[in-house]
Amino acid sequence: MTYQETLDYLYTQTPVFQRDGASAYKPGLDTARALSAAFGDPHRRYRAVHVGGTNGKGSTAHTLAAIFRSAGLRTGLYTSPHLLDFRERIRVDGEMISRDAVVDFVERYLAMPDVKDRHPSFFELTMTMAFEWFALREVDIAVVEVGLGGRLDSTNIIMPELSVITNISKDHTAFLGDTLREIAVEKAGIIKPGVPVVVGEAEGDVLRVFEDAAARAGSPLVMAVPVVAREMDGGWLYEGCGMDGGDVYGELGGEFQPRNAATVLAAVRTLGLPQVTADAVRAGFAGVCGLTGLRGRLTTLCCAPYTLVCDTGHNPGAWQYLGAHLAGVKAPRKTVVVGFAADKDVDTILSMMPRDARYLFTKPSGNRGLDAAELARMAGRHGLRGETAETVADAVARVCSEAVDGEYIFVGGSNFVVADLLAVWEKDQAIS
Repeated sequence: MTYQETLDYLYTQTPVFQRDGASAYKPGLDTARALSAAFGDPHRRYRAVHVGGTNGKGSTAHTLAAIFRSAGLRTGLYTSPHLLDFRERIRVDGEMISRDAVVDFVERYLAMPDVKDRHPSFFELTMTMAFEWFALREVDIAVVEVGLGGRLDSTNIIMPELSVITNISKDHTAFLGDTLREIAVEKAGIIKPGVPVVVGEAEGDVLRVFEDAAARAGSPLVMAVPVVAREMDGGWLYEGCGMDGGDVYGELGGEFQPRNAATVLAAVRTLGLPQVTADAVRAGFAGVCGLTGLRGRLTTLCCAPYTLVCDTGHNPGAWQYLGAHLAGVKAPRKTVVVGFAADKDVDTILSMMPRDARYLFTKPSGNRGLDAAELARMAGRHGLRGETAETVADAVARVCSEAVDGEYIFVGGSNFVVADLLAVWEKDQAIS
């Protein structure tokens, strides 16, 4: 098989949640365990940190990986979804898995009829590929991001040295439940017997769910302590919270990052690895994007003559902070390009968007995208007015060609919107 043939197989012959939604969701661990066993249970050959929660788990996972790498630990990182390249999901020390390794894994899988007959999902195959790659590369530690939920997510076959739950808000309610308590029960499923768990934010019923789950498992529960933060150079300066009591600069911007930082710092202290020094923590926070390849967290693509920023926030929990960020932007003109998957709580998100911006409503690529005209109609009910564009590429070309000096352009609302933006942006940059 060629690499492209391998990708075609993964995308077309296996259920892909990001593409197909509910029809591709496979709760339960039996298939994941059987698939892992067929490849020798590679996840048992290194330490791991398991990161779940509703929002912030991607930033948290990447920052932890950056810190571990800065500490001299060979570090695996498994995250989802990817933006442009499938291999973004699987990295060792920031480097994506090789194309040859992807092909080799799938070819060996296809030669296992007993396992193939179980019809594993795209996510189950990708996860097992990652776990084996980490073992082959002899990582010291792997940071594993939960895909969806926790209790029944296929990544839950691992026995980590630390579990991390960032926060709870409403997302994927069709699978995880309609209330925060129900969602918390699913997320708490990653708490393992005797394994410490760090919780970024929780109160009321949600906190009680985590406390009860940790008590039943005999797991120490550590609540992250909020940090004192002030904006600096597009990121945040976290004051007096370093391992040595000094300040820590984090390059990731956005109102939610101080909460992620508190979670990361609590995780590092709880894990207590001797290699993770104050300098390693500073280096990881300050260089997370370069060290791990992270993109899409208020990423600035252009700053003159206009500012172009993108973010993958796609649920109400994320827009609680993105909406406030956009409302606080001071610019001659603000333009927001948004598109969503049809199965998201779009009405709630639209209610959080600023009314002093002009909008361009679009449809992300993929089968789940909400029609741009329907999105515009929904937005109108919330006092948001704008035009429509059939594709993200059309939308970006239009707003950039019409931009005035100093204009602030935000593109987001869905991982697919950001992926579509980066594809056209990087193509145009290559040509120019």
